[in-house]
Amino acid sequence: MNFKISLAGDLGSGKTTVAKILEKKYGATIVSAGLIHRELAQSMNLTIEKFNIFMENDRSYDKKLDDLMASYDAKDGNFIFDSRMAWHFVPSAVSFYIAVDKEEAARRVFNANRADENFKTVEDTLESLTSRRASERKRYKEYYGQDIMDMSNYDFVIDTTQMTVDEVVNKIVECFESVAAKNDG
Repeated sequence: MNFKISLAGDLGSGKTTVAKILEKKYGATIVSAGLIHRELAQSMNLTIEKFNIFMENDRSYDKKLDDLMASYDAKDGNFIFDSRMAWHFVPSAVSFYIAVDKEEAARRVFNANRADENFKTVEDTLESLTSRRASERKRYKEYYGQDIMDMSNYDFVIDTTQMTVDEVVNKIVECFESVAAKNDG
């Protein structure tokens, strides 16, 4: 059985943490659009927020990532796609939208102390997350005619605001296995 899931969702919802746990559990490979974007932004000495704005005017980076994601649809194997648009480019994956309250997201991101994000306050973090989401939503609507906030795009929506990481992982596994059982039957 191939384990292919796509994790899209709110910034700070726990997608990366969940992906790492699922990676170990299923011997899967994580394909992270966010990591690729962060590396590109860093190579250009841009914050991730400024890189998103840059990409609004230069589609070449999104196009390369899109082509990479789409290539996985025909591949056999265990993959976890941590990407806003993997549900679109890898339709064979079971797709999840991982949601979180925006204030909780800002607290999580602020407390993560990521090397490429230097926020002074939780409020600054919330402002940045809101700006990034608006930029992404604009690009994907313009490029693909898709609204990443339309929950009908996803097989499952999980709100992680009040959940532990283990609860989120267990819910994803339960949902994935229910789809796999239907496909086998």
